Amino acid sequence: MIFFLVLLAACSQKSAEESIDSSEEKERAYIRAIEGEDEDLDLEIIKRGEVLIAYSDCATCHKSDKRAKGPAFQDIAKRYPIKEVYVDLLARKVISGGTGSWGSPVMSPHPDLKTEDAKAMVSYILSLKE
Repeated sequence: MIFFLVLLAACSQKSAEESIDSSEEKERAYIRAIEGEDEDLDLEIIKRGEVLIAYSDCATCHKSDKRAKGPAFQDIAKRYPIKEVYVDLLARKVISGGTGSWGSPVMSPHPDLKTEDAKAMVSYILSLKE
């Protein structure tokens, strides 16, 4: 009887460890970080982006640290290196909307948003790397 309980406990522990590994693998697959060295961001642009996001509709679909309808801002920051090319790419995605690399949610277009404002917002998001 004791052998059975020890065996059961060992199997339970292994199962819990496997589920942790599985959830970590799912997170890595979800984020799919792009390799690259970060460039410096202008602190004033980051602050401006933070204010613009606060007054936008971003919070409807995004949270800073939790996945909602769209990806968490911190997950976006984990995926993309801080490089001008990605700031430009993501700013265009904010303006044009559409589906992308985060699964089925559709990014709402923001056609009235100025490119420089979208870049500031993206700069703020990318600054949220942990």
